[in-house]
Amino acid sequence: MPAVNAWAAFIRFGGDVPLDLSDVALHLPRPPGQPARMSEILFHYYRVNPTTWFYLSSLLAITVFFKFNRVWSVRNFDLAGLLLFAPGLLAVEYGGFKANIAAQQLGFVWLFVITGLFTVRMLCDSLMVRRPLLEPNLTSGGLAFLGLSLLVFLLANVLTSRPDRDDLAAATTAAKLESGDAEVDADQLARLGPGYPLLFLLPHISTQQIFATDTANPSGGDAADPPARIVHETTARGMAILSQLLIVSGMIVVGWRHFESTKLGIAAAVLYLLLPYTAIMTGRVDHALPGALLVWAIAAYRRPAVAGGLIGLAIGIIYYPVFLLPLWCSFYWERGVRRFVGGMTATLAALVVGLWFTSPSLAIFSEQLRQMFGWIFPSEVSLEGFWAFPAYDPVFRLPVLAAFLVMMATLAMWPSPKHLGTLMSCTTAVLLGSQFWKAHNGGLFLAWFLPLLLLVVFRPNLENRVALRVLDEDWFPSRRRQRDGLSDVA
Repeated sequence: MPAVNAWAAFIRFGGDVPLDLSDVALHLPRPPGQPARMSEILFHYYRVNPTTWFYLSSLLAITVFFKFNRVWSVRNFDLAGLLLFAPGLLAVEYGGFKANIAAQQLGFVWLFVITGLFTVRMLCDSLMVRRPLLEPNLTSGGLAFLGLSLLVFLLANVLTSRPDRDDLAAATTAAKLESGDAEVDADQLARLGPGYPLLFLLPHISTQQIFATDTANPSGGDAADPPARIVHETTARGMAILSQLLIVSGMIVVGWRHFESTKLGIAAAVLYLLLPYTAIMTGRVDHALPGALLVWAIAAYRRPAVAGGLIGLAIGIIYYPVFLLPLWCSFYWERGVRRFVGGMTATLAALVVGLWFTSPSLAIFSEQLRQMFGWIFPSEVSLEGFWAFPAYDPVFRLPVLAAFLVMMATLAMWPSPKHLGTLMSCTTAVLLGSQFWKAHNGGLFLAWFLPLLLLVVFRPNLENRVALRVLDEDWFPSRRRQRDGLSDVA
């Protein structure tokens, strides 16, 4: 039967298609309810393979951002490190598809090595006082056009992709627990990891894969998907697109408002869109949404209540930003800490109320609340990824966690006082450090720290942006200015 379909497609397109079933499938009529593929919108469009995209995007990134007149500059080393994340990601995906444990282990070790180098780089960033302006090798107009083009193609991949069986696994488990069809099991919740339970209902959207898979009917049942699944897939696509737009726009706003250079913000956003990781994980809401919230928290740092609300939302969604609280409270300690804590508390309370109204029973609500705040002992966590391999004893994860907590406490006290530059670099260091002990595929969640890391790479000197100098004393600065103006007139 596949041969008949291949021959029919061959005749239909006048012999102008390759006789490969993975390619011929692109030209066959799609089942009802399946989104249109790019090959149906643009004739004979084929999505770029992630490995090919790694080579092409690396050459383009070097062309635009490499400083050929200063080969040994820190900027060039940062660019090389950013590009070196891709081989680890590709090795993990290759090992997962081929069931090659050795390749997966090599990929995770590679990612941890690069993550460790950038952790040291972020810890030393506050010591780099001299920060010469190293602009990209392209004008602002060229950067904007390149970034817009990349964004359109990446978001088009999200719209035209469907989740496969592996992408639906976590969403299926979360849906059963949410509806109460399955008995509340702590082990099932542990396998999903800490985070907001409603977020796990959204399937993953794999926008690029090394090996093509048949996603026409991932459930293996009828061609028509259940209405709930269609709603969840549509919601996942919409949230992934919105998250990527928020990341890009937030980086541009930070460059415009706080770096006083829109070109630097655009350059950081373009490099983010160029990296192979972004092309592979464009549709992962659990990757992109926390990153978007953290970028906008930096953009709104002059409004402690707003920044606290965004940090609180990130904590409620994915839990791990909770380790940023000592650092951010230290930054706002001289002024604004109460507003920051108030905004964070209000957001977390709203998420808990929303969880209460969507939980079918008190038992499920209590377990989901436990999952949201990560109330589980490290020894009871269900491990996935690096720490699940037989070659690595999970007991060694505990000293790594202890070292992370020491680093977190140290960054809360040093350096003091903190300015915007140290807040950005230390925030990135904490998010980088969380990857080493994260129980569920730690090392793969680059979007949590990647936008902030790029902003640190491109940032100018920000030593004058301290809370005591740039923040207002009141909750409502506009009312205070109005009151002060009236008193001066009187």
